[in-house]
Amino acid sequence: MSKNISNLSGRIGLKDNLFKQISENTLSEKPQDIKEIAKKHNLGVSTLHGAESFYEFLRPAHREKKAFVCNGSACMCAGTQEKLKDTLKEKLGDDKVGEMFCLGHCYENNAFHYDGENYAGKDIEKIDQILKGEDIKQEKFFSKSFATTSFLMDDKFSSTDQFKDQLNKFLKVDKKEIIKSLLDSNLTGRGGAGFPTGMKWDFCSKAKGDKKYVLCNADEGDSGAFSDRYLLEDQPLKVIFGMVICGLVIGSDEGVLYIRGEYPKSIEAINGCINELKKLNLLGENILGTDFSFDLGICIGQGAYICGEETALIASIEGRRAEVDVRPPFPVTEGLYKKPTVVNNVETLAAATGILINGSEKFSAIGNKKSAGTKLVCLDSFFNNPGVYEIDMGTSMKKIFEEIGGGYKEAVKAFQIGGPLGGVVPLAEIDNLNLDFQEFTAKGFMLGHASVVSIPKDFSMSEYIHHLFEFSAEESCGKCFPGRLGSYRGKEMFDQAKKKTAKIPLKLLNELLVTMQKGCLCALCGAIPTPIMNILKYFGDEMKNDMVKDN
Repeated sequence: MSKNISNLSGRIGLKDNLFKQISENTLSEKPQDIKEIAKKHNLGVSTLHGAESFYEFLRPAHREKKAFVCNGSACMCAGTQEKLKDTLKEKLGDDKVGEMFCLGHCYENNAFHYDGENYAGKDIEKIDQILKGEDIKQEKFFSKSFATTSFLMDDKFSSTDQFKDQLNKFLKVDKKEIIKSLLDSNLTGRGGAGFPTGMKWDFCSKAKGDKKYVLCNADEGDSGAFSDRYLLEDQPLKVIFGMVICGLVIGSDEGVLYIRGEYPKSIEAINGCINELKKLNLLGENILGTDFSFDLGICIGQGAYICGEETALIASIEGRRAEVDVRPPFPVTEGLYKKPTVVNNVETLAAATGILINGSEKFSAIGNKKSAGTKLVCLDSFFNNPGVYEIDMGTSMKKIFEEIGGGYKEAVKAFQIGGPLGGVVPLAEIDNLNLDFQEFTAKGFMLGHASVVSIPKDFSMSEYIHHLFEFSAEESCGKCFPGRLGSYRGKEMFDQAKKKTAKIPLKLLNELLVTMQKGCLCALCGAIPTPIMNILKYFGDEMKNDMVKDN
């Protein structure tokens, strides 16, 4: 069934894609519109209703709200959100305030969304001005490169003239040489999966297909991570250049950036860049008078974390429910509309640009073969120097936290590194870790996006596990039984512990975690056991009053 929907949706294509039509029209309230769109795509009305109902932002309950408080892990640990919610409810009404998962203001907290814009920090003190529609000055995240060579934060792509000069150069370079540069650099995907980028581009370039696509996954909403925000807003030309060169290499003439709806300023920045590049003939038909054509568009996510998973993202653009697909086939051979497709995340594309400009040998000389180059690391508000930093792979985590981050504003006992699916690392273990994907994995953690959420000393670990199960229960696509049922069952256990109505059966909990880890289709529910197992291992004594060791 999903294959039929993909093929039917592909007849219309990317520029007028079905997801965009579903997002921009309130189909559940416009019977005539949904019938016309369904007819246009030769799809049933129920298929469109099913897709629309999947997304949080398209549901009637969401549209009735006026403001949304961030319920991401960083803001939760900072303890700022309840007071913030009370203030907004006082101004707007109890039933007009909802929640959104991570607005990317983990460095200052107090984050909320109102009337299409994000606010945080001390912005709530100007709530009356905000409600009147007045512009207010907002704090910017701090960013700095500590890298031996900067690939992501330098100023070599700060103007369209620089973009044009480099594009002129690489349009004349053999495609095999470009792939070789990426392979030699040892660049692996920066979203967490760690697949070699040059290999992915190479596979797709060799795949047979009359049409190919390039997708930028900018829907990764890991709490603690605002590196995508930095790149999309401060280095947009680097990201776009990576997509254009990928299109050149694989033989694609079309791509799309799937950007989180929670990041309005990122959408605005990328949209402005695309429009400017089109005016200068640096995007579109016959770029710079050559026979190479490549166009770009934007899809705006509608509040589904699962769309950070590449097959769910593809399903979303096609207008399907954003459910994870079984692999193989992989997107490089059968992706968007069942055509060969490269899906890279924001940092991977920007890093590819940096490598092509600065040279693969400089990138590969940093770190090691499996964890090479530089990485963006985000430090949250518990650090004296919160911000996003470019750091050499292989750098000790102790140096990152104590020297670059400046130590902590208050006592912390652990860190969740790599988003909601990343491991929970106790403070004592930080001294034993370097910024290295394999090192983290070998010690039972996960570096992933390298986002850091600090867990304060007095924060309940039972409460933190409840938060993780609640997150996975809410954000699971629901396709596989272990993910759909396991998340809710875990949440129920910790609901009972919070209410003091029952203790958590430890044996049953461990069996549940193993089932999810081994049986889930994707990393959302399949990796959520990792941080929970870490907590049980390192903080079991703290939680013993909530547990019962059943036989």
